Amino acid sequence: MAYNRWGIQSCQHLSIDKKVATLTAMDTREKIMSVARRMVQANGYNALSFREIGKEVGVSSAAIHHHFATKGDLGAALAQRYTDEAVECFNAFLEASPDRETCVRNYTEVFRAALVNDNRMCLCGIMAAERDSLPVEVRAEVDRFSEVNVQWLTEVLSRRKSKASAESVRRQALAIYAAIGGAQLVARGRGDISVFDMTVEAYRAAGLLP
Repeated sequence: MAYNRWGIQSCQHLSIDKKVATLTAMDTREKIMSVARRMVQANGYNALSFREIGKEVGVSSAAIHHHFATKGDLGAALAQRYTDEAVECFNAFLEASPDRETCVRNYTEVFRAALVNDNRMCLCGIMAAERDSLPVEVRAEVDRFSEVNVQWLTEVLSRRKSKASAESVRRQALAIYAAIGGAQLVARGRGDISVFDMTVEAYRAAGLLP
């Protein structure tokens, strides 16, 4: 069988070109998500603008639509990734230490870190405040983030032998999640991270946090 050497090379070049194109597309998608995430954490879901994202990334709005057909698709992708990252982070805390106090301190540091990073909010927390205007697909991912937090905190709190019912432990977990999110919101509003630190310590002194 005869082979056309130049034909084979052309196919190889085409394969390489496709790989480059795929990597370039993935890189553009990541840039879009990075800019969009920063935008949401600063100003909320309703501030998402394909035009503004395009200006910063250096692509057209049409190019963004190639990766995310709608604003809802982009918002859902952001919330899904944020939640997946939270799951990975929280699981790492449990693997590093079984101690409840250590786990909860690490947990509060996650919310504190957002404030340190340009006084940002938790992405799903700020989206939750806009719940009524969120598309269904975004709302579902925001709800999942909330449930992930409560489930993880419930597991951490359950590591201490107690006569408290499972429902009571879950209610405390929900209270912690709400309290830490609230502390973050107030501290951001004041532009003072010390407000977050003082509030968390007050929670701990009151017995809400381990």
